Amino acid sequence: MKPDLELVQIRQNESFKVWTHGYPYHTVRWHFHPEYEIHLVTDTTGMYFVGDFIGKFAPGNLVMTGPNLPHNWVSDLPKDVVIERRCIVLQFSEEFITNLVAALPELHPFLDLLGDSRRGVLFSNDIADSARRLLCELLEARGATRIQLFMALIDLLIGASYRQGLASESYHPDPLGYMSANINRALVFIGDHLTDTFSEADLARFTKQSPSAFSRSFRRHTGFTFVQYVNRLRINVACQMLMSSEPARVTDICYGVGFSNISNFNRQFRAQKGMSPNEFRAYHARNLSVSALAQGKNNGTAASNARNLGG
Repeated sequence: MKPDLELVQIRQNESFKVWTHGYPYHTVRWHFHPEYEIHLVTDTTGMYFVGDFIGKFAPGNLVMTGPNLPHNWVSDLPKDVVIERRCIVLQFSEEFITNLVAALPELHPFLDLLGDSRRGVLFSNDIADSARRLLCELLEARGATRIQLFMALIDLLIGASYRQGLASESYHPDPLGYMSANINRALVFIGDHLTDTFSEADLARFTKQSPSAFSRSFRRHTGFTFVQYVNRLRINVACQMLMSSEPARVTDICYGVGFSNISNFNRQFRAQKGMSPNEFRAYHARNLSVSALAQGKNNGTAASNARNLGG
């Protein structure tokens, strides 16, 4: 079975994505993406699949996967049981990490790990324990603190004395072959034309399926209806624009991300984020002010300590 493409949205003002999800969840399926991924299981046990590798996982399972390597974690739970947080995921693009290593020669040892991750790498429980602390901090971190924690995580993984390769050396991901699947072609189209006007019928014609067959296939593979999925991606882009240092009117953002009327945009935004776009922007601004104030106090304390030490 060909894996499904996952569209990873990394915010415009961030270098990498750190997030968490529960179980069941729409990304829990046999899937791939061009980004590197560091995946830590924090709850449940079950089976996991990386390339042609199959193994058992438990809390503390820390795995790094390379670009386009198919993977999935399936928890052993009754159908009616829901877990709020099963794992923490960090994802970054090949372009980002290549530029970072080129700019910082001290990170060259990370190249070996990046190469190994193309087969999948499992780390020890000791490394996983330390990584969990860093990943939990990253979930809440902002600004330069995110980079500091990311560097600490890289340093931790580089120094790991135990690294188990997962997929066999003979296993080679085939992203071009994966992309021949109709659903993956549709997802790429959505990603490339997210802010354009298109319909489910357009995608059905694009993939040469009937509207009903496309609708069933899309929901089975993504966990969402076509409209839910597209709205979800567009609202995420709207959030990035609302957090931008260059202010734009909410109406302009609405049409800029592909919505055709402001009332539907506001309704969809509130359904996903629990607040209006204006409230989201104000909340973000307050958060930045609080963070800046806290940073200023920390700098002031450090300066005071330095003066005291200097006599």
